[in-house]
Amino acid sequence: MTDQIGARIRDHLRRTRKKGVVVALSGGIDSSVVAALAVEAVGADRVFGIHMPEKESSPETLSISTSLSEALEIDSSTEDITPVLAAFGAYRRRDDAIRLVCPEYGPGYLSKIVLPSVVDSDSYRLFSVVVVDPHGERQQYRLTPEAYLSIVAATNFKQRARKTLEYFHADRLNYVVGGTPNRLEFDQGFFVKLGDGAADIKPIAHLYKCQVYALAEHLGVPEQIRTRPSTTDTYSLPQSQEEFYFSLPHERMDLCLYGKNNDVPKEEVAAASGLTMEQLDRVYRDIDQKRRATEYLHMAPELAGDVPEV
Repeated sequence: MTDQIGARIRDHLRRTRKKGVVVALSGGIDSSVVAALAVEAVGADRVFGIHMPEKESSPETLSISTSLSEALEIDSSTEDITPVLAAFGAYRRRDDAIRLVCPEYGPGYLSKIVLPSVVDSDSYRLFSVVVVDPHGERQQYRLTPEAYLSIVAATNFKQRARKTLEYFHADRLNYVVGGTPNRLEFDQGFFVKLGDGAADIKPIAHLYKCQVYALAEHLGVPEQIRTRPSTTDTYSLPQSQEEFYFSLPHERMDLCLYGKNNDVPKEEVAAASGLTMEQLDRVYRDIDQKRRATEYLHMAPELAGDVPEV
C-alpha cells in the first residue's frame, strides 16, 4: 500500500514539475501519516511541515506536532494564526453568534457545538452549543439555524487561514500541498471547502480511518500520536469528531461505511459494529443525508459556457 501511494505522490510531482510536499501538521493521526508517506515517497529533505496553532488550540497540540517533524527529520515552521483570525474577526463573529442563544457569553467563557447521537433516536437532530462560564458552570443551548451557520462560518476561518499559509510555503518552495482527509471524512464531507478540503494531492482519501491507524504504526508514527483520541481541535472546549459530526466512534463508522459501500449484508454489519438493525438503518440514512448535504463541497466551480481543456 505504501509503495502504491508513494508512486502516486512521485508521479504527481513529475507531472506538476514540483519539487516536494507541504503538509500541515496538527498532531493528529491523518496529517502525521500523510507526512510520513511523503517522506517515504520523496525523502525528508523534500517534505516541509507547518505547525499552525492558535489561542484555542489544545495546549499539547504544538508539542505533539513538533515531535512528529523531529521524528521524521523534516524541516518545519511554526505559524501562530491567532493574529490573522483576530484580524478577520473570527473570534468576535463566533462569539456574536453564540450570544444569539446565550446572551451572557463573553470573555472567560469556553464553548463547543455538539450533535445528538444518530443511533439513539429517529427524531430530527439539531446542533447545540455547550458553554462553560468563568466559574465552571456548564450550560447547553439549542442553536437556531442563524446561530449555527454563523458559528460554523466563523470557525471555518481557522481552516482557511491555515490553507493560505500552506500555499504560501508551497509557492515559496515550488512544492505541492498534501491534503489530509481520510475516506470517512472525504465521503461524509467533514472538511471545509477551500480550507482543509483544498489540496493538490490527497494520499489517504481512499483509506478508512482504521487503515490510517494501521499505516501509522507501520510507518513508525510516534505512539503518543497513534494513541491520541481524534479531535477537531477547533473550539475552545475539547471536542471529539464523534460528538461534533459522526455520532459514532471511527471504528464503528468505518465498519458501517464499508458495509454500505460494499453491499455487505446488514445483519453482518450490525453484528460487527455492535448496532441493532434499527440503529444501523439510522446510520445508513445519516450517511446518505451527509452525502447529499455536502455534495457541493466536492464540486468544481461552475462555468457559464464551454471552455476547451488545455
